Amino acid sequence: MSAQGDPPAPAKARGPGPGQTLGAMWLYTVLRFGLFLALWGLLWIARVPGLLAATIALVLSIPLSYILLRKQRAKLAANLEARVIARQAQRHTLDAQLAGENTGATGENGATSEPAPRPVRPKRRAGGSAEQ
Repeated sequence: MSAQGDPPAPAKARGPGPGQTLGAMWLYTVLRFGLFLALWGLLWIARVPGLLAATIALVLSIPLSYILLRKQRAKLAANLEARVIARQAQRHTLDAQLAGENTGATGENGATSEPAPRPVRPKRRAGGSAEQ
């Protein structure tokens, strides 16, 4: 609640949580390892020597995972993209609040005000001392 007693603003829709993103990433990783191990096992059963079988399995698992795991990869990419977009929107809102703007305010004609440009930070000098 604000100092004037206004109710808090409703929470904006957020991207997927960290647990969902990590879950999608782990699923994709486990499926890639599983594909590699399945290929290695098939080559081992075919009596291909161990290191050669691992190398062949690795080389074959890369294009096969690109084809066979397309849905999981797309889900992971969409999940990461949604998190980045939500984070950028959250940062934009915070920047607007820190700049003193009211994000829900409207102008006299009822239109929402345009956000102010982000302040430019001074660049640090490379190799400068702490006393500058």
